[in-house]
Amino acid sequence: MPPTDTTPETPTPEEAEGPSLEKGAKTQSAAAPLPRGSTPGIRFEKVVKRFGRNVVLRELDFSVAPGERVTLIGPSGSGKTTILRLLMTLEKLDEGLIWIGDQTLWHMDKGGKRVPANQKHLHEMRKQVGMVFQQFNLFPNMNVRRNLTEGPVRVLGVSKDEADERARKLLDLVGLADKIDAHPSQLSGGQQQRVAIARALAMEPNVLLLDEVTSALDPELVVGVQDLLRDIARESDLTMLCVTHEMHFAKDISDRVLMFDQGQIVEEGPPDQIFGEPAEQRTRDFLQAVLAS
Repeated sequence: MPPTDTTPETPTPEEAEGPSLEKGAKTQSAAAPLPRGSTPGIRFEKVVKRFGRNVVLRELDFSVAPGERVTLIGPSGSGKTTILRLLMTLEKLDEGLIWIGDQTLWHMDKGGKRVPANQKHLHEMRKQVGMVFQQFNLFPNMNVRRNLTEGPVRVLGVSKDEADERARKLLDLVGLADKIDAHPSQLSGGQQQRVAIARALAMEPNVLLLDEVTSALDPELVVGVQDLLRDIARESDLTMLCVTHEMHFAKDISDRVLMFDQGQIVEEGPPDQIFGEPAEQRTRDFLQAVLAS
């Protein structure tokens, strides 16, 4: 059975640091990270990802410019979420290169040669990427404050006072300043997703990944979360890569839309073109099916 395009349960803070390389992999010194606050783009070069015999990504080539907002659309199981999981180092690359800014994610340079990345390099690169998951994935044993401060303190080395101040500002941004001491179980689905967005922003990432962030919400809660993300997209210089089945949201939030199927890009262009006059029959068929449902 091919893998579905879904996201697993929340990793622990340690697991969120990503998978380790196999035993025997060479350990090298890490390349210096990009300065905090810079806005790198994303680039995939001939990327291949397999699950057993199933090839999910087939020599995938695409890029997202610094500060650009790009949305991936396409049928479930086509590999869209796998792209995000590779960028989060939750899945390991099989072939090709992934760049964030001017550095490769899964590889690093040593003595003029490109070698597999060690954990230090992955750790530094991972600081640049934030992700909002489909199922909120808040830590249920932590209140909202700790959900927002745990990462900055433990991963970025931010002081507790600074992390707390950052958390308060972000909760005010998402309209949940009064919920700072609540636990996830005390929040509605829409509130949990707003906290999840604030938690991702608390890490001050340069790249923000959005994986079907409204699909688990009741219909009446979807609009509020989408409006929040639209505001963040318009008011920030974040590089954003979004996977969604909400076509109206994709049209509103995106600078560019990529139609994705069977591990490859079928068509790409500005939202008005993709949703108004798609060139490829596969895109037309997909949009007709989605918009009719």
